[in-house]
Amino acid sequence: MNSQKKEYKINYGGKEVTIETGRLAKQADGAVLVSSGGTQVLVTVCSSKELKDGQDFFPLTVEYVEKFYSAGKLLGGFIKREARPSTSEILTARLIDRPLRPLFPEGYMYETVVSAMVVSFEQDNGDQEVLASIGAAAALAVSDIPFNGPLAACRVVKTATGFTINATEKEKESAEIELIVAASMDAILMVEGEAKEVQEADMVAALKYAHENIKVMCGLIDTMRKEKGKKTREYTAILPNKPMMKKLEAEWTSAARECLKINDKLERQGAVAKLEAKIAEAFAKNFADFNLKEKDNFKKEAHKGVDLLLYNMMRNDILSENKRIGGRGLEDIRKIECEVDVLRKTHGSSLFTRGETQVMATVTLGGKEGDQLIDRIVGLKYDKFYLHYAFPAYSVGEARASRGVGRRELGHGNLAQRAIAQVLPDKESFDYTLRVTCEVLESNGSSSMASVCSASMALMDAGINIKAPVAGIAMGLIKEEDNYKILSDILGDEDHLGDMDFKVAGTEKGICSIQIDIKINGITFDIFTKALDQAKRGRTKILGEMGKTISSYRKEMKQGVPRVMVTKIPSDKIGAIIGPGGSNIKGLQELYKATIEILEDGTVRVQGPDAVKLNGCVDHIQLQITGPKEGHDYEGTVVTIKDYGAFVDILPGVSGLLHVSEISNDRVDNVEDYLTLGDKIKVKVVELDRFGRVKFSARAIAPIAKKPKK
Repeated sequence: MNSQKKEYKINYGGKEVTIETGRLAKQADGAVLVSSGGTQVLVTVCSSKELKDGQDFFPLTVEYVEKFYSAGKLLGGFIKREARPSTSEILTARLIDRPLRPLFPEGYMYETVVSAMVVSFEQDNGDQEVLASIGAAAALAVSDIPFNGPLAACRVVKTATGFTINATEKEKESAEIELIVAASMDAILMVEGEAKEVQEADMVAALKYAHENIKVMCGLIDTMRKEKGKKTREYTAILPNKPMMKKLEAEWTSAARECLKINDKLERQGAVAKLEAKIAEAFAKNFADFNLKEKDNFKKEAHKGVDLLLYNMMRNDILSENKRIGGRGLEDIRKIECEVDVLRKTHGSSLFTRGETQVMATVTLGGKEGDQLIDRIVGLKYDKFYLHYAFPAYSVGEARASRGVGRRELGHGNLAQRAIAQVLPDKESFDYTLRVTCEVLESNGSSSMASVCSASMALMDAGINIKAPVAGIAMGLIKEEDNYKILSDILGDEDHLGDMDFKVAGTEKGICSIQIDIKINGITFDIFTKALDQAKRGRTKILGEMGKTISSYRKEMKQGVPRVMVTKIPSDKIGAIIGPGGSNIKGLQELYKATIEILEDGTVRVQGPDAVKLNGCVDHIQLQITGPKEGHDYEGTVVTIKDYGAFVDILPGVSGLLHVSEISNDRVDNVEDYLTLGDKIKVKVVELDRFGRVKFSARAIAPIAKKPKK
C-alpha cells in the first residue's frame, strides 16, 4: 500500500469520478489518475525552473494521446505504435490547452508541458476527453506551479429527455446540442461544440447547466489543492518595463496614433514597423533614459514597447469612445463580396471576401473510395464528409514555406466542419462522399468563419440540397472591471488586443457551431447573452449579403460531377449480382460505364457521370433479381430468329420468345420479312409460365411493319 496515495471521489452527473494522486509519476511536478468506470486517464504536468534567456512569451504545450492498449486494441496500418498525434488527439489537446492558458499568472514565462494519456478505456463509461481536461486542472492544483485555478470541464448534451453531462455515443449522435465547456467557480472560460440550429436561449441554458456541474468538480479540485497541493514555487515574472512604457507614452503616442489611422492592414503594419525602427534607434542612443541596458536587444524591446502602446491605445479608444480601427461602429460588419462558380472544373466553388479576409472554397463529390478512415480507441468509422482548412503564409503577406498542417488549422477546420455538417442532407437522399476545402487567400480576422460562409456557398453551387445557408461571425470583447464593449466582426489586431474570441456559425433558424476562448478569468452570463444576441444580428446581415449571390442550391449538378443512384436488393441475392469471379458485376460496370458498390445489407450504390446510363444500370440490377413482370413493357434486342418467331433479350441473359403470332397484326409467313438480328424493339410481357419462361408481344404495343424489299 502506497502511503502517499490519496483518492478523491465525487458523483459527477450521475457517475462516480475518482481522482488519485501520490502513487503514479511522482517525479513530475504534479500527477493524477482520473477514473470513471473503466476509463482512466493519467495526467502529468512539469514546468521548467530555469527561465530561458530572452524569453518573452509563455511556452505552454499540451499533449494528449489515446493508447490503443487502453481498449485492448492493436493499431491498424503499417506502424504498430502510437506516433504522430491524430487529428482527434490534436483537437482534444487544444480543448485542454485553451482554458488553462489564461489562468497562469501574468509574466510567467517558464516552459510548461501538460501530458494526458488514456491508459484504460471502456465505451460509454467515462468521457476520456473530459477526464483528461479535469486531470490537467487537478495535476496543476497539486503541483507547485503558479496557477490561478481551480477550473474543470464537462461535456453537456441536450437530448429529447433534457440535459446530461454523461451522454452515450448514441445520445451524442442524436443530440440537439453537444458542447465541451470549461469554467472556474465564477465564470465560463472555454466553449466548443455544435448544435442543430438551436436558439440563443437554448445555448445559454446549456452553459448554465454545464456550469452548475463544473462548480461541483471545482470544489473537489480545490479540496485537493488544500490537502495535497505543494507550496507554490518562487519565480521571476517577465513584466512590462514600466519606466520605458511611461517614456514611450510621453514621446511617441502621437506617432502611434498616426499608425492607427491607417485602415489597410499591410500599410498599417508597414507604418508600425517604421515606428519600431525609429524607437529602436532612440533606445540605442539613450538606452538608460528608457530603463534599458546596453546589452539589451533594442529592436526586440522596441517591438514589445510599440505593441503594448498600441494595445493600450486601441482598448482605450473602444472603451472610452466606441472608436475602432477604420472608424467602424461596434456592430458594423466589413464590406462583403461573394462569387460562385469561380473555378472551371471543380464540382462546386465560391469566393467569400469580408474586408481583408478572403476564402476560396471548393466541393468534391465521390463514392465510397473517398471515405475517410478514422481509427480510435472508441472504434473504427468511416467519415463521408470532411472539411479541410488551409492557412498559407502568403495570406498574411509572409514569405514562409509550408511545413504541413498546424494545430490551429485543424482546429479552425473542425469548427467550420461542425457548422456545415448540421445542414447537409441525410444519407437516404444524399449518398455521396463529400470533401470541402477552404483555402484562405487573405486574412485579417476570422478566416474560420469566412470559411463557413464560403463552404456554404460552394455547396449550393455544387447542387447539394443543404437545409439552409450557413454563415459565421467572430465577436470580441474589451473589458476593464465593470466597463466592457462587445465587438462584431473583429480584425486580427482586435483579436490580439481583446479579452475574448467568440465565434458563432448558424442559419437564419439558429446556431450550428460555437467556439469561445476567454483570455481573462472568465465572463459572466450577462456578457455571454449579449454577445450571442449581437452575433445573431451580425450573422443575419452576412446571410443577407450571401443571398444576393446565391440563396439556394442549384437544381442540376454540373457537367462531369459523378451521379450516385441507390437501390436495394435482398442480401441473399448479392452473390447473383456479383456473379462467378465477379463476372456479372464487371460486365455491368463495363456496359454502363459505372462503378457499383454493394454493401452487406443489400444496398447497391451505382456511380457514374451519365444519369441515363445509371438508371439503366439500376433497372438492369433489379431485373436480374426480380425478372421481368407480366404486363410490363421493355425495350429489347433481337438475338435469334426462328421459323416460329424470335428470341429477344431485354437485358443480357434475360430473354423471351416473341412468337410469330405476336409480331404484327398481319399474317407473318417469314419472320425475317419483319425482323433482323440486332433490331431494337418494344415488347410487352404477356405470359410468365411456371418454368419461368417469358413470352413477349410486340403487336400489343406497336405492331411491327413488314420491311420493304431490297
